[in-house]
Amino acid sequence: MRKLGISIYPHYGTEIELVNYMEKASFYGFTRMFTCLMSATDEQDTQQLQTLLKKANELEFEVIADVSPSVFEEKNLSYKDLSYFKELGLSGLRLDLGFSGLEESVMSFNDYGLSIELNMSQGTKYLENILSYQPNKQKIIGCHNFYPRRYTGLSREHFLKCSAQYKENGIRTAAMISSKDAAFGPWPVQEGLPTLEEHRFLSIDVQAKDFFQTNLIDDLIIGNAFASEEELKSLSLLNRYLLELKVDFKEQTSQMEKEIALENPHFNRGDVSAYVIRSTQSRVLYQQHDFPAHDTDTIARGSVTIDNSGYERYKGELHIALSPMENSGNTNIVATVDKEEQFLLDQIHPWQKFKLIEK
Repeated sequence: MRKLGISIYPHYGTEIELVNYMEKASFYGFTRMFTCLMSATDEQDTQQLQTLLKKANELEFEVIADVSPSVFEEKNLSYKDLSYFKELGLSGLRLDLGFSGLEESVMSFNDYGLSIELNMSQGTKYLENILSYQPNKQKIIGCHNFYPRRYTGLSREHFLKCSAQYKENGIRTAAMISSKDAAFGPWPVQEGLPTLEEHRFLSIDVQAKDFFQTNLIDDLIIGNAFASEEELKSLSLLNRYLLELKVDFKEQTSQMEKEIALENPHFNRGDVSAYVIRSTQSRVLYQQHDFPAHDTDTIARGSVTIDNSGYERYKGELHIALSPMENSGNTNIVATVDKEEQFLLDQIHPWQKFKLIEK
């Protein structure tokens, strides 16, 4: 099951604000939580974190904290004994900077059932090295970094390469998405906290759709705090397994055309076109109906079209345009895919199912 998560940073916000945020996220079905031990600089931070983690455990959050070898050194801890982290209230450790591979494998057999989460963004043979030491693979998971400074987030190419490494080895994966309303993270710089640079200024639900569409990411965590209730709600309502594209309808679009767009199942034909995504079943289901011509102007990228009665064989067939095209007059433009989501059209695969929803 794909999960959603939030992040908390005890040095930002009062205890009441942080608890309220956790309760609100729990209400909307969030079950993961990220925090950072590297930015907990004093004992007061640690004590407050422990109080918050007690509440998080009551709400049944899976809580994973960012650590590095320096945290072990500062607290005089051994990788062979993770009791400190269990007593703190954690479900696992995220190794922002790892060890040699042997240590991670030993940690995966800890007596407390703690997950060992690896930094997925490095692009090295780090995972393969750990696996060569025969860890408890059931306790090895992965999560990408987030990037507070603008222009420092991952490229799509690097993200896909790194993520594929983990999925090919059967490792559960996670990535960070960024709230437009949140203002806090583990470090002073705040220009959003996405994994993927091109996500930095996108709506949070669009970021989520993109990650789930890759089929490389299992869980999504909002990297910054505090996300708005509207953002939490939008993510809770998101279909995590079927791509849903928001569309704006034309004024002249008929109720039957809206029915075809919104109430019928769609999939992209296997013999794919470079120009359109073709959903062809509606031309069979509605072959006895008449489709008067309307809105037959030039077709733009992102246009949702239904062939009218001028195309006798194809009338009722729904397309989504991938490129601008001339219109013979036999195709009605019935809607437009939301501009912010149009980049997702290039990622729809042959035979992939999808849904259209009214914006």
